[in-house]
Amino acid sequence: MPPQKLYAGAKLREIRNRLALTQREFATKLGISLPYLNQMENNNRPVSTTVVLALAQEFGLDVTELSSGDSERLVSDMREVLADPLFAEAMPPPADLRLTASNAPALARAFIELHRHYRQTHERLASLDEALGREDARLQASPWEEVRDFFHYCDNYIDAVDRSAERFADLARRENGVSAAAEAMLGAQGITVRNIDTETLRSYDAEARLLRLSSRAAPETRVFQLLLQVALLTQDKLLEATLDFARFQTEAARSIAKIGLANYFAGAALMPYGSFLEAARETRHDLELLGHRFGASIEQVAHRLSTLQRPGAKGIPFFFVRVDQAGTITKRHSATRLQFARFGGACPLWNVHRAFETPGHFLRQLAETPDGVRYISLARDVSKPGGSFGAPVRRYAIALGCEIRHADALVYADNLDVNNASAFEPIGISCRICERATCHQRSVPPLERRLTIDPDTRDTLPYQVS
Repeated sequence: MPPQKLYAGAKLREIRNRLALTQREFATKLGISLPYLNQMENNNRPVSTTVVLALAQEFGLDVTELSSGDSERLVSDMREVLADPLFAEAMPPPADLRLTASNAPALARAFIELHRHYRQTHERLASLDEALGREDARLQASPWEEVRDFFHYCDNYIDAVDRSAERFADLARRENGVSAAAEAMLGAQGITVRNIDTETLRSYDAEARLLRLSSRAAPETRVFQLLLQVALLTQDKLLEATLDFARFQTEAARSIAKIGLANYFAGAALMPYGSFLEAARETRHDLELLGHRFGASIEQVAHRLSTLQRPGAKGIPFFFVRVDQAGTITKRHSATRLQFARFGGACPLWNVHRAFETPGHFLRQLAETPDGVRYISLARDVSKPGGSFGAPVRRYAIALGCEIRHADALVYADNLDVNNASAFEPIGISCRICERATCHQRSVPPLERRLTIDPDTRDTLPYQVS
C-alpha cells in the first residue's frame, strides 16, 4: 500500500498555539515561507518531511502527534452518525468527511454531540409513558457515553495519572511489592485492610477506617481493588484536577469518570509504564508471560497494552475491546485506524464472537477492513466466577489487535501466512456503514449503496447491493 500523504493542519495550528507563536515566527523557526505554512495549516498541502524533522529538532516534539488517531476517529464517528436513517441519502463523500475532521475538528465533534442529544431525545419520547411523573425524567447527556468519549479522545492514556502510578510502583519495588506498599500507604492513614469471605469485591468503611476485600476473588483482582482504593484515598487531588480539565456535563459522568481514573491508576501501578513496555517488547507481547510477571489477569494485561501511548515512548498502537455474549461492546478503545461502532455491537465476522465457543484458548485472526487495512486480532473468553455454588458467572470475550505491519513484534503472529492476501478475512465496523456488497452476515442494508430487489430471485440476502 503506497504511503499516505500527511494532512495535519489542525494539529499544526494546535502546536503553534501551544508554543504561543505567530504564523510568521513559526514559519521562520521551521525554515519555510509564511504562505507555505498557511497552506499546510489549511490542509491545502501535506506536511512535508522537512517540517516534520524541524518540529522534532527545533522543538523536541513527538512527531507522532501529527498522525494521532483523532482525525480517523472523527471520520469513523461521523460516518456512523450519518448512517442514521434520519439522514436518508445525505451521506457526504468520504473526502468531505476527512476534510471536515482535519480542518474543522471542533465542528465535527459538535455535530456528533448534537446527534447524541437527538438520539437521547428520541429515546426519551419513545418511553414517555414510563417517564411521566418521574423527577429524573429531564433530558441530560448519558454519563456512560460522556465518560467513554473522554477516554476515547484521550487515546486511553492519561499522562499525569500514569506517571503518578509509575512513581508509586517505584516505591513499591523498595517495599517488597505492590500489595505491601499499598497496605503500608493505607496504614499510614490509619486504614486497616482485611480479606473477608464475602461476595462484595471491595468495601471501604470510612468511619471505621476499614477496607474489606473479598477472599473469594482471584489474587490479581484483590490486588487491583486494593490499588483502586489507594488511588481514591491518596490521589484524590490529582483525580479531581483531571476531572476539572475534562469538564463533564453531569455529576453522574464525573463520578463514573473518577472510578475510571482510579481503575487507570490501579492498572498503571500494577504494570508501570517503563518496565511494562520493556517487558512487552522482550516477550513479544505474550499476554500470559506478562500476566505472570506482573501478577495481572489476561484482561488487565490486554487493556494495559492498549494504553501505551506516552508521547516519545509509544508502544504498538493496539485496539482493545470486550463484548458480552449478546455481542454488546462493554469496553472499547482503539489507537489504530480501526474504530469500533459507537452504537450497537461488533462485526459478527470478527473472531471475538467465536471466543465463547473455545473457552480457555486464544484465537488468532488475520482480518481486512473495507478500507484495505489489514490487522491481526487475538481473542479469548474471560470468565468471572461468582465465588460460590449457584453464584452467577459473568462471561465476556476480549480482543486485542494491531495493524499487520507490527506482526514481527507479536508472538501470536508466528506461523501465520501474513503475506497471503487470501488469508485475511473480510470484517467491517457496522452494517449500516460497511461497504461490502456480498457479506453473508449482513443484518441491514448499507446506507451509501443502491439496492435492487428482485421478487423472483433470492440469494443469501433478499436484495442486491450495487
